[in-house]
Amino acid sequence: MDQDIQEIQAEVEKNYEFVDKLKAEIGKVIVGQEYLVDRMLIALLADGHILLEGVPGLAKTLSIKTLCDSIQASFQRLQFTPDLLPADLVGTMIYNQHDGKFTVKKGPIFANMILADEINRAPAKVQSALLESMQERQVTIAETTYPLPKPFMVMATQNPIEQEGTYPLPEAQVDRFMFKLRVTYPSKAEELQIMNRMTVGATFDVQPVIQPEMILKAREVVNRIYVDDKVKEYIVDVVYATRNPEAYNLDLGELIDYGASPRATINLALAAKAHAFMKGRGYITPDDVKNIGPDVLRHRIIVTYEAEAEEVDSEAIVQRVFNEVEVP
Repeated sequence: MDQDIQEIQAEVEKNYEFVDKLKAEIGKVIVGQEYLVDRMLIALLADGHILLEGVPGLAKTLSIKTLCDSIQASFQRLQFTPDLLPADLVGTMIYNQHDGKFTVKKGPIFANMILADEINRAPAKVQSALLESMQERQVTIAETTYPLPKPFMVMATQNPIEQEGTYPLPEAQVDRFMFKLRVTYPSKAEELQIMNRMTVGATFDVQPVIQPEMILKAREVVNRIYVDDKVKEYIVDVVYATRNPEAYNLDLGELIDYGASPRATINLALAAKAHAFMKGRGYITPDDVKNIGPDVLRHRIIVTYEAEAEEVDSEAIVQRVFNEVEVP
């Protein structure tokens, strides 16, 4: 077993060097936002998607576009609006009058990285088309199925303000996202640096430091990262505590309507592996699970009316679970 861990550790050390290069390249453009950049890289390595909640102007589009440029990948930004149709996203069949045949016109979903801006502005059919693409990694146009490019990652944004005219994502669909992130304002020093950088008309030449194939190779290493049986049990305990808190002496039964799904267990383990990879380790620790856990669980717990009345949100419940579930 020790020999296997040493082999995995050697593979991680051989492949994770590009992480610092990517962060340095992204740092040429993005000031601060280390949390957002780290989570984007973890989601990319774990083959997951991100639902991001934050007010406008926090460099969400710029961050993912810069990441794309750094790995020489294709990028599409989709502004979701109430009049958007599924065909505007996945593509459609076009009739050619000259030869009397239909040809396929692929939609913008056929890119490595997608920014779905204000996903809750689009109606349910468009949201379902996007989420099906995320889950199946393929799109069906007419009778033909087309695979999406690899790597493929969606970062969807929700605006926490101006909720008029929106179509909130159903909880079952939100569960398809590996992470739900809450991005806050930069610090005063960071905002001063942003102003100095962005108000002088300067252009930023972002160079590709890796190829998409390196991400796919790194994913293979991430999947092989060692997870001890006790850590596996800890991951299951954390998720199970959101469904049956009484079994862990947690007084949360009246606050939780539905706990996290088995997909949460899978995503928590994968994200913890990617987090360990980012740290240059071939094995995960409980700290990896605790570090990444709130981002995996906060959107998967549905609170009761009693919790809302007491102003207790899913964030507070997740924090209590991690504070009180025994760590191996």
